[in-house]
Amino acid sequence: MTIALAALIGYFLGSIPFGLVLTRLTGGPDIRNIGSGNIGATNVLRTGNKGIAALTLLLDAGKAAGAGYLALHLFGAPMQFIAAAAALFGHCYPVWLRFKGGKGVATFFGALLGLVWPVGLVAATTWLLVAYTTKYSSAAALCAAAFSTAVSVMFFPWPVTTMIGFMTVLIVWRHRENIARLKAGTESKIGQEG
Repeated sequence: MTIALAALIGYFLGSIPFGLVLTRLTGGPDIRNIGSGNIGATNVLRTGNKGIAALTLLLDAGKAAGAGYLALHLFGAPMQFIAAAAALFGHCYPVWLRFKGGKGVATFFGALLGLVWPVGLVAATTWLLVAYTTKYSSAAALCAAAFSTAVSVMFFPWPVTTMIGFMTVLIVWRHRENIARLKAGTESKIGQEG
């Protein structure tokens, strides 16, 4: 019962489509109809509103960390990891948007930095290095997720590894079209429209 409640809290917090809500509240377009069609900060940035994009990034990251801390307060450890993983799932498949959400990168980083900050720093460093050298945000996200899983397996207990492993599988799945474009050499680079 406790696991189910932690997962529900995480899922419903994660399902809040901050990018869509904020762009609508500020008179912007429906971000599902522009760029990639995703609800995350990268697509919000395509509206030209950097402030709203930055706020979306922070709120999307905060969903997983907030869900984790709420579950920890209500139910104790290790329920924070279940709630954070469920928040990522909620972001990717929000009930409010017919289960069509974002790719979850900001929410993934929020979970790591909020709940397991050493792994979060490793993931962030990996993202920055790969993004700088390849100019592909998707490749950076995939490498960061994979490397954070490897680090968690080597140095952290099973609840952390289970959360990060689940999130990594979800990140890879949500990026399957990006992976195909990377293989084909047609993936958009950072700063390009796509």
